[in-house]
Amino acid sequence: MWLKVLIVILFIAVLLSLSSAFVFLLKDMGSSSKRTLYSLGIRLTLAALLLGSIFYGLSTGQLGSSAPWDKGPQPSEQSDN
Repeated sequence: MWLKVLIVILFIAVLLSLSSAFVFLLKDMGSSSKRTLYSLGIRLTLAALLLGSIFYGLSTGQLGSSAPWDKGPQPSEQSDN
């Protein structure tokens, strides 16, 4: 359960970083401020953590897919002809 909460928090943090970079881009137009660049670095770090936590959850079995088209390998039917 804690992994799902962590994934949601990281996703929200990525969205907040994206919106703050947009605000910095609009406010700092024409200046030599590096706030947009720093926000990009933070967003890349958060995205890497998000992908890492999803990969960890899938590899340990804490996360899985319940989509109807993702049932996994099905045993084949063998006929005795």
